[in-house]
Amino acid sequence: MDYAAYEPGATAVTSALAIKILIAGGFGVGKTTMVGTISEIRPLHTEELLSERGVGVDDVSGVEAKSTTTVALDFGRITIREGLWLYLFGTPGQDRFWFMWDELALGALGAVVLADTRRLQDSFPAVDYFEQRGIPFVVGVNCFDGARRHDPAKVRRALGLTALIPIVLCDVRDRASVRDVLTTLVTYAVEGAGHGMP
Repeated sequence: MDYAAYEPGATAVTSALAIKILIAGGFGVGKTTMVGTISEIRPLHTEELLSERGVGVDDVSGVEAKSTTTVALDFGRITIREGLWLYLFGTPGQDRFWFMWDELALGALGAVVLADTRRLQDSFPAVDYFEQRGIPFVVGVNCFDGARRHDPAKVRRALGLTALIPIVLCDVRDRASVRDVLTTLVTYAVEGAGHGMP
């Protein structure tokens, strides 16, 4: 990344800025898909095939067709304008890879907690993680085909969230939908920081 330097006679100094965003949530909720949908570069994925070693460890109920899992991270990038980028880091969804979350969270502006209303309980660990660390987050309810749609107010109550935390219904396969979730997060993180947001 280039850094700005002072040049005598220059009228403006520009600097490069990368904003780090985490994409978190339970196993099979759509984190890898979200990063891949919006990234302008070929995303970096650390996907591995599910194996028999994960039987009894990885709960695939509700996502029985899933054949791979993220074992480290997903990475993508979006250019907002020249010199301003969003770096997206998708976290692994299984408990056994949570030791990586602290490293991934360093320097993050905020996070998207993806939720699947068929397995809403899988969202609690991510919500707790960001609340305990004071990292701003929004909840993106991934509206899966064939899944019952839920009112955001019901999701808020079920997750025990305050009225301040935004909840956005989304389809992580749709670029515009993912953009809306990220825009909501950045706005919330920037504006909320000045209003005593946890």
